[in-house]
Amino acid sequence: MAVLLKRLLHPRRPPAALGRPLGRREASLDTHAGAAVRVRFAPSPTGFLHLGGLRAALYNYIFAKKHRGSFILRLEDTDQTRLVPGAAENIEDMLEWAGIPPDESPRRGGPAGPYLQSQRLALYAQATEALLKSGAAYPCFCSPQRLELLKREALRNRQTPRYDNRCRSLSEAQVAQKLAKDPKPAIRFHLEGEAPAFQDLVYGWNRHEVASVEGDPVILKSDGFPTYHLACVVDDHHMGISHVLRGSEWLVSTSKHLLLYQALGWQPPRFAHLPLLLNRDGSKLSKRQGDIYLEHFAAAGFLPDALLDIITSCGSGFAENQMGRTLPELITQFDLTRVTCHSALLDLEKLPEFNRLHLRRLVSDETQRRQLVGKLQALVEEAFGSQLQDRHVLDAAYVERIILLRQGHICRLQDLVSPVHSYLWTRPAVGRAQLGTVSEKVDVIAKRVLG
Repeated sequence: MAVLLKRLLHPRRPPAALGRPLGRREASLDTHAGAAVRVRFAPSPTGFLHLGGLRAALYNYIFAKKHRGSFILRLEDTDQTRLVPGAAENIEDMLEWAGIPPDESPRRGGPAGPYLQSQRLALYAQATEALLKSGAAYPCFCSPQRLELLKREALRNRQTPRYDNRCRSLSEAQVAQKLAKDPKPAIRFHLEGEAPAFQDLVYGWNRHEVASVEGDPVILKSDGFPTYHLACVVDDHHMGISHVLRGSEWLVSTSKHLLLYQALGWQPPRFAHLPLLLNRDGSKLSKRQGDIYLEHFAAAGFLPDALLDIITSCGSGFAENQMGRTLPELITQFDLTRVTCHSALLDLEKLPEFNRLHLRRLVSDETQRRQLVGKLQALVEEAFGSQLQDRHVLDAAYVERIILLRQGHICRLQDLVSPVHSYLWTRPAVGRAQLGTVSEKVDVIAKRVLG
C-alpha cells in the first residue's frame, strides 16, 4: 500500500468516475434487459445461522428460482477478530438442511469465486488503487485516539459522531511525510456531490445525502482488509449480481454505495430492501436468543418446510397469507412487488401447528412416510434402547401404523417417544409398592390378570 500511495502522489483532483458518468436512467438502477438474475446471501460467519438470516436467504432463493436465476452464498469474513469457529460451515449446512442450497458457494465453488471475502483482497486493493488514482479516495493517518476524541466530543454536544475529513486536505508533501512514519494508513472514500436517486423495489424512490451528514468513510483498513461498503460493491460487481435483496437497515447506506459505483464507473444492480423480521412483541431478533438458531429447531424435530412457511406467512410478498405452503409453492406464488415496508412479526408459538400441518403432508406421501418410519425407528431405539422387551415394536409395519394412527395428534415425530406415548414401545414397569398405593387388593387383581 505504501508503494502504491507514493506512486499516486499528485495534486488532488475532484472525484470523477473511472468510466462514463451514470445518467439519470442508470441512477434509477435499470438493468440490462434479458440479463441473467443473480442474487446473493452474504452473511458474516460471526455466528450460526438464525431465523433472520434464513428469511433473507429464502427471499433471495425463491426470487432467483422464480426467474430461473442463480443463488449465491458469499461469506463476509473480513472482520477476522469476530469470526466464530464452525460458523461458516454451519451456515452452508443449515441452508442445505432447509432445502435452499446455494448454486455457488465456498463449498460448491463456481465461476465467480472465491466466495470468501478474505480470499478476494487483491480485488479490493485493485479497486482502491483506481479510486486513489482518480482522487476519489485518500489515505487517512488519524490515530484511533483522535477518532475516539472526535466521537466523544460529538456525543458530549449531542451530535451524531462523524469524521471531520481532516486528511482529505493534506498536501502531497504532507502525505509523503506521513507515509514515511506510517506506511499503512487507512483509505477513505471522498464523499462529494449529490447522491444519485434510486428506485428501491420495496421502498420506492430514495435519496440520502450522505455527504452532508457523514464524514468520509473508511473503505480499506490499514491491515489491507476492506470495510463492508467497499467489499459489497466490488464483490457484487465482479460476481455479476443483478439484484441485491437485503435487510432494510442497509437502505440509508445504499446512496453511499451508489457513489462508489459511480466513482468506479460500474453499473449498479437493482436494490430491494426487505423489512425486518421481529419478535411478536416488536422487539428485534437477537443472536443472544438461543432458540432462534436453526440448529435448535432441527434438533427439536421441526421440519424445514414448517420454518420456511412460518417466516413467509408472517410477512409479505404473496397474494394472501396462508399456512401450509411448500417451497415449490413459495417459488410460484412469490411476487417481489407485493413485499411491503412493514416489519414481519414472528409468533413462534404457532410453529407447532405449522409443523403438524407439514408433518401430515409428509405422512400422506408413501415415499416420505417410509423415510419417517426410519427416523422414528431410530428415535425409539435412542429413547428406550434396553427397555424394549419386545423388539417387534421396531418392525416397519408396526411403526408405520403408529404414525398413521397418531398423525393428527402430534406436532413432531419426537412426540411419539415422549413419556406420554411410551406405552406404544415398552411394557409398563411398576413396582409392587407403587401398586399397593393404588389398591389394597393388588395381589388378588394380579392373580386374576395373570392367571
